[in-house]
Amino acid sequence: MASCLAMLTAMAQTGSFDVNINSASYFSVQVPDGNYRITVTVGSKKRKAETVVRAESRRLMVEDVKTARGQLIDCSFIVNKRSPRFLMTTKDGVREETVRLKDREKSYLNWDDSLTLEFNGPAPAVSRIRIEPDTTATTIFLCGNSTVVDQNAEPWASWGQMIPRWFDSRVAVSNHAESGLTARSFLAGNRLEKILTMMRPGDYVVCEFGHNDEKEHLPGDGAWYHYIYNLKVFVDKVRQAGGHIIFCTPTQRRFWQDDNQHIKDTHGDFPAAMRSVAERENVPIIDLNEKTRTFFETLGYEDSKRALVHYPANTYPGQDQPLADNTHFNPYGAYEVAKMVVQGMIDLNLPVVNGLRDDWKPFDPAHPDDFNLFRWYDAISLDTRKPDGN
Repeated sequence: MASCLAMLTAMAQTGSFDVNINSASYFSVQVPDGNYRITVTVGSKKRKAETVVRAESRRLMVEDVKTARGQLIDCSFIVNKRSPRFLMTTKDGVREETVRLKDREKSYLNWDDSLTLEFNGPAPAVSRIRIEPDTTATTIFLCGNSTVVDQNAEPWASWGQMIPRWFDSRVAVSNHAESGLTARSFLAGNRLEKILTMMRPGDYVVCEFGHNDEKEHLPGDGAWYHYIYNLKVFVDKVRQAGGHIIFCTPTQRRFWQDDNQHIKDTHGDFPAAMRSVAERENVPIIDLNEKTRTFFETLGYEDSKRALVHYPANTYPGQDQPLADNTHFNPYGAYEVAKMVVQGMIDLNLPVVNGLRDDWKPFDPAHPDDFNLFRWYDAISLDTRKPDGN
């Protein structure tokens, strides 16, 4: 784990910046909300290098670029930057509104006034950074809970912060999910309204809910009333704004049946309820509930822990108790689930997959990547407290 990361702050908002980054570092610029095309020149004239680029709250943008001595490579991608503020148009005029952030979110890099890049890896090297506004990329907006959110701190991770790695500079990912949210609380927190002010016709909105919705117990709550009603709100509002809506059924928890060979369903009727809305409203749906069941059962009872936050005591500084979380993914698990989502988009023949990077390969959760070969270089941000929700 990097013990100290330098922070470089540029005064100018956009443009080209000559830098000399030779260790794990952050680079930050203040820019308005929007999409930005980033071109990073990685490599060194003096040595071999191996560089990882992430953005904002640990969004994986560029994975492990290896360069020989003297070799320089330009890597381009789109970063979506946002703040909680937005203007809402109503019948009474335009008024300023804000996303209702949780206290923990107020320190997230995702929600501040700067665009931040993180350079990491075993031997990072960056010589130039170009940042320019982009108005042509298709944006994928993500809605959901702790299995989707850009987890701000190690060792937690979610598929929403891994999926940008697979798209080139034709596609942006804007993740508005947060731990503990339901479809209802996402809407009540002005998160969809914020998305609607940012999206353009042809953009995508992906929704995964269910983990926390099943724990709501007010009158009318449950899979077949408030849950499907709120999903219909997403469908209607996104389509009214010219966007494409996609559903993802909730990821499985690592709860096993008595035989320790098959996953026990814990989501009740919620996956079926989402499928019913998808069928009735003609919404494309990615069945993460089934894909993650296959994934866990393929790994098996013990090795499935390798995809979640299961770590012995003292794995991380100040962690005097073991971590054993059967809901929240670690970077390896999040990386694999992100691949499930991308493959789901391909299987649905969604046009946005035209923006996939050339190194994408078909993915089957029955044949996951070897966790022994997966590499993740920890960011400086560490918090061993469990995220909200379960």
